[in-house]
Amino acid sequence: MLGEVLTAIVTPFHDDGSMNLDVFRELAGFLVEHGSDGIVVAGTTGESPTLSDDEKLSLFAAAVETVGERATVIAGTGTYDTRHSVRLTRQAHELGVDGVLVVAPYYNKPPQRGIVRHFEEIAAATDKPVIAYNIPGRVVVNIESATIARLAEIANVAAVKQANDDLEQARFIAQETRLDLYAGDDNLIFPFLQLGGLGGICVHTHVWGPETKEMIRRHREGDVDGARALNEEMAPAFDLLRIQTNPIPIKAALNLLGHAVGGHRLPLVAPTDDELRQVRSCLERAGMLAPVSA
Repeated sequence: MLGEVLTAIVTPFHDDGSMNLDVFRELAGFLVEHGSDGIVVAGTTGESPTLSDDEKLSLFAAAVETVGERATVIAGTGTYDTRHSVRLTRQAHELGVDGVLVVAPYYNKPPQRGIVRHFEEIAAATDKPVIAYNIPGRVVVNIESATIARLAEIANVAAVKQANDDLEQARFIAQETRLDLYAGDDNLIFPFLQLGGLGGICVHTHVWGPETKEMIRRHREGDVDGARALNEEMAPAFDLLRIQTNPIPIKAALNLLGHAVGGHRLPLVAPTDDELRQVRSCLERAGMLAPVSA
């Protein structure tokens, strides 16, 4: 329903730190024309912790207006405050988004039953699909399999974005619940497809969108070897994302490729010269930039 390739879009900024909605609209259109079935707005990649609610709502509205007739728009409405998340979800719903992405509550480390209550309250605020985002590397708490099974009992919880390399848990989601499984780490898309996953909520698809869409198509049609070969060809993309904390490397790559998404809001910072050299090297290896002459 929501698509196979959903790109967690970056938030472009002007030099003064204000949002650049013109570049955001341009980038959203580019992504939809280059492999993305939809975009996730104001997620971690979009630097959501540094965005005000008004800014998030402006991004949701711009996305719906720009690509809403051609692609799905998923609003990042999850926070560590259930009431806040409910309010954002209602407002996003009113703006016409197609679904919401809700991260497990971070920092306050609720017990598993608290996670269930969190999602119950948020899901009750909309009839649109809710994607549960399990990313223990940032949240600290893992949404356990038994808890995911309970989330599957909530009518409009539709999928899990699983940024956790536990293949057994991924298999459980894909094969033992009704929920769609999305890879939340880009290098997990292929192994998750092998387990019955639907696709990915991705960062590298800002640049490698068509290749990722083709990989998923091949796998869906039974050409597993062809899909595996494409996955291996995208090694520079996965290497790029390891250079520094997301979204520092992908924004650097986009700027190098002419998308002018600008910099970051603190506490994120610009890449160092060495990190920028590594980003350029990944793009050169992928044939997307010509090597710089000595």
